Amino acid sequence: MRESRFWMLMEEEFGKNYAHVLADQLVITPFQLTAREALGAGVSTREVWEALCIQQDVPEERRLGRDIPPKP
Repeated sequence: MRESRFWMLMEEEFGKNYAHVLADQLVITPFQLTAREALGAGVSTREVWEALCIQQDVPEERRLGRDIPPKP
C-alpha cells in the first residue's frame, strides 16, 4: 500500500483533521509507536493501517475504503 493510499483511507474513515490527530497521538499497541512514528521507522503502511483499524474497531467491510464506481 502506498503512503498516499494510507492517508486517503485515514481521512475517509476518521475525517481529514482527526486522521492526523490519531496519526500523531494514538500509540498503536503492537508497535508502541504512533502511526506517524511507525511509518518513519519503516513499518509498512499496510501493517500500520491494519493495526490501527483493529485498535479503533473499524469494521472489516470498511478497511479497504469506499467503493469507487467504474468510469463510464
